[in-house]
Amino acid sequence: MTILGIDPGSIVLGYGAIQSEDKSSKLIEYGVIRPKLKQEDFNLRLVEIYDDLSRVVERVEPEVVSIEKMFFHKNAQTLIKLAQARAIAVLVAAKNQISIVEYSPREVKKSITGRGNASKQQVQYFVRNLLHITETPEFFDATDALAIALTHHLKGEPQPSVANASKKIKNWSDFIQQNPDRLLKH
Repeated sequence: MTILGIDPGSIVLGYGAIQSEDKSSKLIEYGVIRPKLKQEDFNLRLVEIYDDLSRVVERVEPEVVSIEKMFFHKNAQTLIKLAQARAIAVLVAAKNQISIVEYSPREVKKSITGRGNASKQQVQYFVRNLLHITETPEFFDATDALAIALTHHLKGEPQPSVANASKKIKNWSDFIQQNPDRLLKH
């Protein structure tokens, strides 16, 4: 299974793709999208994120997009911009009918380092060792994205998202067949 991890951001968005097979994982590619280098206007940055992330999805053909959940920010403007960049990432995945799973920053840190309050440097160290990356990535956003993808690998199979559910379930009969565990038993 190919997993694309995304660490959302409106200035720097990190991404990392891994191939997950049984208990092993292999690096496909990682990097950052830096829309502010191309566009100062925030709305045009969102277009850059959409276009660049769409190209990444086309290249790596992920079966799952693993993305960081939103968390509290002290600055409301920062939170709003982050939410908009994150929405663009979700839109790219949904438009390509890719399952979307979400993990909190604490959950990612704990699954990668064993500690929910690990630093970015510690996360990067473990990610580099797990994926045999010899260079030091310029941005923590890229290794954070790989950590998000690895978290999904370590946790198991994807949970279907709304994007995939609408593709596969056309009526109640389909839903019942695909979700027998969600039916009430008398």
